[in-house]
Amino acid sequence: MNDKANTYRPGFYSAILTTALTTITFGIAICTPPVSGPFCKDSCIEYPFINIISRFPRDYIWMYPAMILTFLVVFLMVCIHYYAPAEKRVFSLTALCFTLLSSTLLFVDYFVQVSVIQPSLVRGETEGIAMLTQYNPHGIFVALEEAGYLALAASFFFIAFVFPGASSLERAIRWILIIGFILAFGSFILLTFIYGNNLEYRFEVTVITIDWLVLIIFGILVSQVFKRPVLEGNPSQ
Repeated sequence: MNDKANTYRPGFYSAILTTALTTITFGIAICTPPVSGPFCKDSCIEYPFINIISRFPRDYIWMYPAMILTFLVVFLMVCIHYYAPAEKRVFSLTALCFTLLSSTLLFVDYFVQVSVIQPSLVRGETEGIAMLTQYNPHGIFVALEEAGYLALAASFFFIAFVFPGASSLERAIRWILIIGFILAFGSFILLTFIYGNNLEYRFEVTVITIDWLVLIIFGILVSQVFKRPVLEGNPSQ
């Protein structure tokens, strides 16, 4: 089998799993709205954010599937890279590099929250917590998320070139990726212009929503690219 044929089955299942896990993560995150910053309306947590022990684990549950998702998206991009024709692999490889950057930033960001913040608070080690915690609307956690999801949006732009639009399915894949890229970077420019230093986590929420919606739709569509050889039981085609 050639490289392209070897990607059908793992590509199909990783695309389906990406859609499913993104949907689950998105659903859990929606059920745990922010309790600080501009979107908080009642019983908000304020600086220095040390009274957050009671928020564990419910406010952190979504981060566990989100960490798994970072690996899954990388695997899906690897499958697409090997699926891509040789003349398109410069784009798929660039997309893979941006995905690796995104996944590294996000995994480290989430892992610090679940493995550092809570144990430190339990032990009364509160120094530096304010800058690291997810409850700080202009802290390091928010900045790393924004950078991570911007990098993922950049990968959308480059992976779009793998699908030239020869069929309606490929055209749909290409446009959903390009639109996601434009919305992500456009919203960053627009929200930064409007709010400036008061941006808080407005862009973070926006770019996560955009990227996760793109991943859900993209996973469904790209699974169809790999689907026929898998269902026919002949992945060598």
